[in-house]
Amino acid sequence: MPTESVNGAKLYYESDGDGVPVVFLHGVLMSSRFFSEQQSLSDDHQLITLDFRGHGRSEKTETGHTLPQYARDLEAFLDAQDLSDVVLVGWSMGSLVAWEYVRQFGTDRFRGFVSVEQQPLDLEQEDYEHGVFGFDELRGLMELAQTNPHELAWSLIDEMLVDEPDSVEQMLFDEITRVPPSITSAILFDQSVRDYREAVPDVDVPTLVCLGEDETMLENGGVEYVADNTPDAQLERFANSGHCPFLEEPEQFNHVLSSFITARY
Repeated sequence: MPTESVNGAKLYYESDGDGVPVVFLHGVLMSSRFFSEQQSLSDDHQLITLDFRGHGRSEKTETGHTLPQYARDLEAFLDAQDLSDVVLVGWSMGSLVAWEYVRQFGTDRFRGFVSVEQQPLDLEQEDYEHGVFGFDELRGLMELAQTNPHELAWSLIDEMLVDEPDSVEQMLFDEITRVPPSITSAILFDQSVRDYREAVPDVDVPTLVCLGEDETMLENGGVEYVADNTPDAQLERFANSGHCPFLEEPEQFNHVLSSFITARY
């Protein structure tokens, strides 16, 4: 099992193919297994998938479950793998990690950025119209993580997909429940209260923003906000997808992503 030791944690990763390195970052409580439909991209690009600490097949460390630490882990991983000029693909929390990375380290290592289904802030605020839940709802999720983590997993799955077979839902459940409840509570809270509105305009590389139009987990306007406030961004809509267009419409997603990479590089 390939791992890279960074900042006191062994991170599981897979790398296949040659060409422009494309690094996939998964969502909160998820894993790199969700990018199985993107394996064909390795025919033309170097495809790299990575599990954050505490997730998937990476080490379940007791500490370090904040977005700033995940961003530092990413920098250490890219450095250890001698990766530069990468296209970074962040799905859901993966985009938040990317914005945190930009805040700490800038964009020198990036050729491009792909943000899939994420807005810069999830928590409702008076000066922000795209919040998806208030503090009371977040507190309820924290309680569910400690009292019934399986129920939490199924509630997330119900919001993520439009119409996928039971086998896909079971895969999501299996990966979500790999994450110990203590880690679930820590990172779910941290990623839910971070505000990256100031970081979005600092992404000064070509950017592709992917929006599943049948989304129920986030607000479409929040994803559109990212496209509107990133200097060099294009928005791609997936009419038959919810939170996971790379799983729900993989052919279109792979075509759009590959075209984005080859057209600019």
